Amino acid sequence: MLKVGITGGIGSGKTTVCKIFEVLRVPVFYADDAAKSVMNTDPELISALKSEFGNEIYSDEGILDRKALASIVFNNKEALAKLNGLVHPAAIQAFEDWSGVQGSPYVIKEAAILFESGSYKDCDYTVLVYTPQDLRVRRVMERDGVTAEQVLTRIDKQMPEEQKRELADFEIVNDGKRPLLPQVLELHEYFLRTEKGIHE
Repeated sequence: MLKVGITGGIGSGKTTVCKIFEVLRVPVFYADDAAKSVMNTDPELISALKSEFGNEIYSDEGILDRKALASIVFNNKEALAKLNGLVHPAAIQAFEDWSGVQGSPYVIKEAAILFESGSYKDCDYTVLVYTPQDLRVRRVMERDGVTAEQVLTRIDKQMPEEQKRELADFEIVNDGKRPLLPQVLELHEYFLRTEKGIHE
């Protein structure tokens, strides 16, 4: 089974691309959702987070208080690095466990920080959903009801797109001009052929 990582900057439309793969019956693992989940379900991780950031980041019912945690790591690079250092290994393990029970020729891991976290190294191929920055800004402004300045602040905190383009094996252009479906189908056929070639 091949493991394909898909990423893209905020507003690039990577989730839309993944939904097309899902229509093609390709299982998709959403890493950001998994990271949120393990922070409420993995006993070892919960214990480590409490030890690092204090018991008050969890409610009496054992649910993570995201706002309390965000206030600690916001604009604190050291605290954020510690948080990522604890959560990423648990999320990576969750992907491995999930992959192990899928019966398809290939699976997809959708992750906003695929390259930043280093988890791209666990993938056979990586795909970048590329969208021009002005279009990304406009999409996020419409989606989240925020200003251009707020979107640009978020973009500035992410790895530059050009750096991602150098690391990615494939690129899907989502600029509103090139249709997505033919690009996705081309990759889908490639991954099926590649996986079949490996096992023949």
